[in-house]
Amino acid sequence: MIGRKPILGLVGGIGSGKSRVAESLARFGGYIISGDALGHEALRQPALKEQVRQRWGAGVFDGQGEVNRRQLGRIVFADHRERAALEAIVFPHIARRIHEEAAKAQADPAVRLLILDAAVMLEAGWNKFCDRLVYVHTPRALRLRRMSEQRGWTEEEVNARAAAQWPLTDKVTAADDALDNSGLPEALERQVTAIVRHLP
Repeated sequence: MIGRKPILGLVGGIGSGKSRVAESLARFGGYIISGDALGHEALRQPALKEQVRQRWGAGVFDGQGEVNRRQLGRIVFADHRERAALEAIVFPHIARRIHEEAAKAQADPAVRLLILDAAVMLEAGWNKFCDRLVYVHTPRALRLRRMSEQRGWTEEEVNARAAAQWPLTDKVTAADDALDNSGLPEALERQVTAIVRHLP
């Protein structure tokens, strides 16, 4: 825990809609810290890009000299050793930036709560920053459809990424609260409201 304002960590399967839940929480004075955005930021750092280049070569870069995340993803999610190598490069940057963003939000009087939305929250140990974990439940078929529509991922790509994360049963067990994100937006809002209402 950093400071006095509660920090909620969102966990769930790939495509469960954690970002949608984060946006809903933000309407209650929440400040969103996005692990995905910080991961993008990490791969734009010149020193980290050079480490990526040394490990995987120029083939994982696009014509503008930026890391092609999808191409790199195909490599690292096919081999746990390659994934561990990438995590060693980017995770320290992400953890430092989570701490910085949390400290900034704690000092902002307009912020009531903090929301940490990170796909590998538990795997990376970033739940240490959180006061409570909220599990976002969404049926597998709906999650697959979302990722196909939003990112163009195939079922194989989703499965490869899911294999790199904790099983959903473990995520549920680790969570303090759970909500169902498979229905109408109004239903989600009611659940989010209930969670916020019980915060200290």
